[in-house]
Amino acid sequence: MKLENKRVAILATDGFEKSELFEPLKALKNEGARVDVISVKEGSIKSWDGDNWGESTSVDYVVTDTNESEYHALVLPGGVANPDLLRTNDNALEFIRNFFKSGKPVAAICHAPWLLISAGVIENRKVTSYHSIKDDVINAGANWVNKEVVVDEGLVTSRNPDDLPAFIDKVIEEIKEGKHDDQVVNA
Repeated sequence: MKLENKRVAILATDGFEKSELFEPLKALKNEGARVDVISVKEGSIKSWDGDNWGESTSVDYVVTDTNESEYHALVLPGGVANPDLLRTNDNALEFIRNFFKSGKPVAAICHAPWLLISAGVIENRKVTSYHSIKDDVINAGANWVNKEVVVDEGLVTSRNPDDLPAFIDKVIEEIKEGKHDDQVVNA
């Protein structure tokens, strides 16, 4: 079963890890999903690639001009700057929280669990993340494990770009499964 008739949001801004946005974007589109890049600014956003700025991508919608109800799932790419900038934006955090309130799949990789922490949706969840934010995740009340991909009732997390194949496979699987009753704020 492909992902036709499924719509996926990727929430990002400048400084996203290049592979963590473009690889899921390509894979989801190849599965037939409609994928929109959502940001806190119009125009385009620029990736971080290795030690320098990388490829840019167009923003489809500003977060204030869209609604979680239009989507079946949310993908949160990492990078250091991207989640650090997004976590200070109340509209971005509310957008994330709404996916949890409605039980829809959410996927976060690398440093993106910072967004889950700031959105207040990580407590009592089993997750992984980039190793340098392990303490942040634990201090927010989550159960951190060191695995390439962790799935907890529709919440998919991975550690870094090396985990992308497993991450993408689980994201697609979770979208096909649909809503999860236990995918809620403070589960």
